[in-house]
Amino acid sequence: MISRRVIRRLPVIVTIIVALMLMVAPMPDWAEAFRPDWIALVLIYWAMMLPRTWSVGSAWVTGLILDVAQGTILGQHALALCLIVFVTVRVHLLMRVFPISQMTATVFALLALYQFILFWVNGVAGYPSPAISYWAPVIGGTIMWPIVSMALNGTRMRAQ
Repeated sequence: MISRRVIRRLPVIVTIIVALMLMVAPMPDWAEAFRPDWIALVLIYWAMMLPRTWSVGSAWVTGLILDVAQGTILGQHALALCLIVFVTVRVHLLMRVFPISQMTATVFALLALYQFILFWVNGVAGYPSPAISYWAPVIGGTIMWPIVSMALNGTRMRAQ
């Protein structure tokens, strides 16, 4: 018999798996640079809504899985995701009461921090990359945030 704890965590796990699939799904060349960081958006949402259950540990595991799936330096996404989830957990009470425009601006700052950490790690490792590959996902993620948060709100409400 499946426990109530597992059933309550299932929607979050499913959304993280869907976000992982969206991160590795092929896109047209013209849109590839603007692919939102689905994992970061989903983890920001769940860390904001359920900070005691989905926090830095889940960000670390998800980041390692993303590193393996994308073939990047092991730990770079894990480090970046842990940092933005930590910041989200620290200010989650403020973020939850923000209007959508202010929350979107906050998510923009978190996504910019995420991309800066990836940029920094790749620079230290000697993997240069064009600037658009780092900063275009911030714009794409910021544009997608209201849609993602509404979809995840619906998922969270149905799961309760």
